[in-house]
Amino acid sequence: MLSVAVCDDEVIECCHIAGRIEAILKEMKIPCIIRQFYSGRELLGASDHFDIIFLDILMRDLDGMKTARLVRRKTADKILIFISSSREYILEGYEVEAFQYLLKPVDENKLKRVLQRAVRKMEDHPQEFLLISKERHKKKLFLDQVFYFEIKGRTIDVHEKDGVFTYYEQIGILEELLLGKGFFRCHKSYLVNLKHVISYNRQEMILDNEERIAIARRRYDRFCQEILKYLQNSGEV
Repeated sequence: MLSVAVCDDEVIECCHIAGRIEAILKEMKIPCIIRQFYSGRELLGASDHFDIIFLDILMRDLDGMKTARLVRRKTADKILIFISSSREYILEGYEVEAFQYLLKPVDENKLKRVLQRAVRKMEDHPQEFLLISKERHKKKLFLDQVFYFEIKGRTIDVHEKDGVFTYYEQIGILEELLLGKGFFRCHKSYLVNLKHVISYNRQEMILDNEERIAIARRRYDRFCQEILKYLQNSGEV
């Protein structure tokens, strides 16, 4: 499932571009989620992780270039595609590793070619993710970004690089979805991403964000087996 953001402070233009992108991806038979944002701040405030971000440059308040720099502070692997009525920012696009710079009005064939290239790039570097339901829309949750899941009754707190957000899920279903993906339930309340563990003892582990997570006594031996298996599979030992 491809996750795409379109950000343009001209509402009609934003809807129009989003509709064209959706039609092209549908023609390519690629399932997608497309969200529209009408300001850079709105995009930056979203908890979603997008595969591709289309950004208008000439926006009021926070323009597309400033927005792109802030996006890059969070992540280096998203595909950024600028859309503008002006050529003057093309060189600046290289500073934020823009994938493409499209001039308005955007040519249909060029837009299609750019999307095809972007999809090929993503297929060459796939990322593990879960598709979850949050606030009445689907959200792509990239597992590399998750430090751990915290179980609180019928809700799950996701602790990730962008902060913490909550959604509804049964822990049994979550554990099943994460099988073989480098997560371990070290305590009744925590499912931890073993990628982020930097040290541990019998009582707790320390993650690379400096958080300490308790290890239940009865799960310690199994944890040791799983962390060793993870390190061997990832080539670290």
